[in-house]
Amino acid sequence: MPTAISLLLLLAVLGFAVVRPRGLPEAVGAVPAAVLTVVAGLVPWRDAVHELGDLGPTVGFLAAVLLLAYLADRSGVFRFAGAVAARWSGGSPQRLLGIVFVIAAAVTAALSLDATVVLLTPVVFTTASALAIRPKPHVYACNHLANSASLLLPVSNLTNLLAMSAAGLSFLGFAGLMALPWLAVIAVEYVILRRFFADDLATPPHRPPVEPVPAPRFALAVLGVTLAGFALASPLGAHPAWVALAGALVLAVRLRVGLPTLVRKANPGFCVFVLALGVVVLGVSRSGFGTLVDRVAPHHPDLLGLLAMAFLAALLANVLNNLPATLMLLPFTAHSPGLVLAVLLGANIGPNLTYVGSLATLLWRQILHKSGHPPVTGEFLRLGALTVPACLIVGVASLWVSLRVSGL
Repeated sequence: MPTAISLLLLLAVLGFAVVRPRGLPEAVGAVPAAVLTVVAGLVPWRDAVHELGDLGPTVGFLAAVLLLAYLADRSGVFRFAGAVAARWSGGSPQRLLGIVFVIAAAVTAALSLDATVVLLTPVVFTTASALAIRPKPHVYACNHLANSASLLLPVSNLTNLLAMSAAGLSFLGFAGLMALPWLAVIAVEYVILRRFFADDLATPPHRPPVEPVPAPRFALAVLGVTLAGFALASPLGAHPAWVALAGALVLAVRLRVGLPTLVRKANPGFCVFVLALGVVVLGVSRSGFGTLVDRVAPHHPDLLGLLAMAFLAALLANVLNNLPATLMLLPFTAHSPGLVLAVLLGANIGPNLTYVGSLATLLWRQILHKSGHPPVTGEFLRLGALTVPACLIVGVASLWVSLRVSGL
């Protein structure tokens, strides 16, 4: 009975987050579920409070980086990126795809996957349309790289921040181990998307005039300093949330953005949702389902163990969503850096298989629906079936090499 109740609560929370009836925030469904988890005795209230305390700094970073991405957009960073892509592509669909890959990978790594989905995707769509290029390959690239290119830095994805402390790695240590898998996965994504969308990319180049957009030098400098601050904060024992908040405040003062707008753009409702979700997932982890996951999860960070953990994380991400999957699997990694990073490979790459794999993919789907060019489900699934297994295998092999070189 406890297992059934905990799973029903989790599925109800995720279903509410996907549907969002009447546009209500995700927290409206998650908070009552978290309260029921405690009231039903699935999680003692002291443990629930402890879980909230553990998640607090990570959720604080989420709010700060959402704010930083919004202010970067207000400063014209994404418009500038679109203008650069249009100019450098020369109207070539193939060249534009390569440029979009570079920009999307950089934005995802530095500003998190949400910035790529919410802010970059509309710019890429507009840029491709202005060049009379079929935008489908390029907007699909934004979605895939929002997930799979979020492997590089702890700040690239909420799942990464959760895992960094579990792995006991510094900011630079994390980046050093994930650099090779990040590059390898992006290369596989590019090769597969280039072949999958060959017909869309075969249209002849069209060179319409591109209106120049001035570089937002101040904003770009702030983002660069903020990214450097992430690397410096870890050895000093400072949480990256403070660095992201400092960068956001500098841009806010420059742009004269009011406090109510800053609070709204930090998306407190979604932050509360993540906190409540953590309590609900804790209830699932302590149930019979958690025991089952513990039995099937590998406990040795050899090549086969890493591969099994990555595919298990990908499976759970597409069943439960990647954030609950990460929260559930991290306690079963025995604080092994290799197994923790294998969880991230599965949780970050796996969501490219289905719409429900990550909240970012659901947001991307909503954006395309609003643009009047919704993704075709069959096409989305076929592309995911090609990219996800290939990226997981290449990513795990690259991670295994990185671990052997580092001696971990």
